[in-house]
Amino acid sequence: MLKFIKCLADIFLPPRCLRCGKIIQGENGLCDECFSQIKFISAPYCQTCGHPLPSGKTVAQCPLCVQGNKNLFRMQRSRVYYDENSRPLILNFKFHDRTENAEFLARWLYTAGHDIWQQGADVLIPVPLHQTRLRTRKFNQSALLCKELSKITGIPVDYTSLQKHRKTKPQVECSGQMRVRNIKNAFTVKFPQRLKDKRIVVIDDVMTTGSTLKECAKVLRLAGAKSVDALTVARVLK
Repeated sequence: MLKFIKCLADIFLPPRCLRCGKIIQGENGLCDECFSQIKFISAPYCQTCGHPLPSGKTVAQCPLCVQGNKNLFRMQRSRVYYDENSRPLILNFKFHDRTENAEFLARWLYTAGHDIWQQGADVLIPVPLHQTRLRTRKFNQSALLCKELSKITGIPVDYTSLQKHRKTKPQVECSGQMRVRNIKNAFTVKFPQRLKDKRIVVIDDVMTTGSTLKECAKVLRLAGAKSVDALTVARVLK
């Protein structure tokens, strides 16, 4: 019955490319042309921070991770480069109420998290918004991604333990060290007992400098998390 209803829907409301709006076949989300323009992050990449490595490299870690720089994460992974081709998908989702993009982007998250699923994960946690931002935007894009990713993986979502208690400027308005200062001590864990000894995956749409994710990881570690991974749809890479 559900298949029949979906077939009818596809006839009268055929699926369209989430980027350019062209009618497409199937549920790939993008037309062939738009898909070909997306730059995916694939091996080789650092097994710790996920940063792409030069083609042909066989080392397991990037120079910074080899040096033993303190890393709050067990692993960090992203699916695509954040550039002019992937940006519209995320900005439309985040700022223009294209919440239907969440299901498609969650599939990218699932693929990017392959190494994380192999090592095991107990709970997904979205990067939270401050209440004032949430009231303005009406939804937390990271929470929607978590909801869809949970459907794929079967891993539960904790929407309330990690909270943003301090209002900050949007990170997009900051640069460099200003991002670090802006987000410092902005998060807290309300229910640490839920997270003790858990393998946590923090979900967000884009990683730019990683400042927000690091602040989240810091308080989750202090709350007793066994491990913290960071998983984002896209990543700024230069």
